[in-house]
Amino acid sequence: MSLWLCLRFGQLPLQCLNRSEEQAVVVLARQRVVCANDHAAALGIRAGMGTATVHALANNEPLQLLERDESAEQRCLQQLCCWAYGITPSLFSWHQDCLQLEIGGCLNLFQGLDGLLTRVRSGISSRGYSVEYGLAPTPKAAWLLSFAPADTALDITRPLAERLAPLPLGLLDTFPTAVDSLRRAGLHTLGDILALPTAALGRRCGREFTCFLQQLLGQQEDRQADYQPPKTFRDEYWFGYEVKANAELLPAMQLLLQSLCTFLRSTQLQTTEICWQLIGIDRTVREVSVRSASSHSDWKNWHQLTSICFEQLQLAGGVEGLALNCGNLRPGQPENTDLFNPGRQREPLAHLLDRLRSRLGLQAIEKVGCRDEHLPEFAVHVSSDRPGGEPPCGPPCAQRPFWLMPQPRVLRQTRQHLYWNGALTLLHGPERIEDNWWQEAVSRDYYIAGDPNGQHYWVFRDRLSRKWYIHGVFA
Repeated sequence: MSLWLCLRFGQLPLQCLNRSEEQAVVVLARQRVVCANDHAAALGIRAGMGTATVHALANNEPLQLLERDESAEQRCLQQLCCWAYGITPSLFSWHQDCLQLEIGGCLNLFQGLDGLLTRVRSGISSRGYSVEYGLAPTPKAAWLLSFAPADTALDITRPLAERLAPLPLGLLDTFPTAVDSLRRAGLHTLGDILALPTAALGRRCGREFTCFLQQLLGQQEDRQADYQPPKTFRDEYWFGYEVKANAELLPAMQLLLQSLCTFLRSTQLQTTEICWQLIGIDRTVREVSVRSASSHSDWKNWHQLTSICFEQLQLAGGVEGLALNCGNLRPGQPENTDLFNPGRQREPLAHLLDRLRSRLGLQAIEKVGCRDEHLPEFAVHVSSDRPGGEPPCGPPCAQRPFWLMPQPRVLRQTRQHLYWNGALTLLHGPERIEDNWWQEAVSRDYYIAGDPNGQHYWVFRDRLSRKWYIHGVFA
């Protein structure tokens, strides 16, 4: 069953600019009020009023007038689309302040409509937006019902025409001529016009109007292009007050990271770097980059790394907003997780290394790896893990100790027996290595030897000098 959920953000022009309730805040467009916060509404300020009326009603009360920023509204709407993409892949933005989500196909995922609505309410509440809901079989009906009382807007047990009937015709503001004509004829609600014959209504109001009504009732297909997630991620959190302590940033940081990783998993992407922006009261921006050696979408790991970075951060001034950017996205790799016992999974070693780098710096961590070299003393190397350092390690050295002595040491030999902290017994081998003929020829036969205590050693016989050496110790 097709089921659409409309999320209408009526206060978006205000909430994308300012969410403070400490004083009256009004958003203007062409010297007219677009919307106002609760503090301003308590003074009697309403949409459509002029600036002179606003100042008169303020009566020396602290008042902040803001110019409407439609580009900021669209950025907020796009961020909300990124969040909603984690709920359903079928959605689109509608008008300048709505999201339309097709939720009929994902109800089982949330164990029913109640579970889905709980998830939606929780996500919007944590972002600090006010929203009105509408639920209907068609997107246009869901939008109109977002203007209805809550008990009607979400009651899908009643017939659609019955729920739409009380709504005023003034909501159809995209058809001002048709609505004005119907009002003059004494029709004022949707119920009045839905009772009329379609042919008569078409002759009076035009084909576009009747097409709208047919799409409203589901009698004609309403095609809309689905939202396509962007190639980069950005989300913001505005506190509505001045933040002066690092600990106050942590709840917003967790919310943004969860939003990022939900987006990454929904789009099957991963990242190795995120960038935080601390937006000051004076609109200055301070950037903090957090990196990981492995590409992943685990918000808990990013949370640990960011917390370490923020512990070392000194806030020079008050912070009003926190933004998270991620532009280095790449296709995700499947994670090796235990399907039946996820709680018993061991933490990947890369996560420990990431925490050490964040606390100590990139230069403090080095890796031991193998090169494609024949001589063992050249095959093992130690390298920094900084970008642009050593090339990736080659395959592990089979049947060889990882740690070698700085220089091979001569073994004592008596009556065909080798000694190193006791008599040695050759267990495996030989493995012949010959190389470096163009400088100083090397020819060795390597063996794995053991002592009476069970310790294994890596020894070789130099075929040129006919002497025995110990080169490494097995763990």
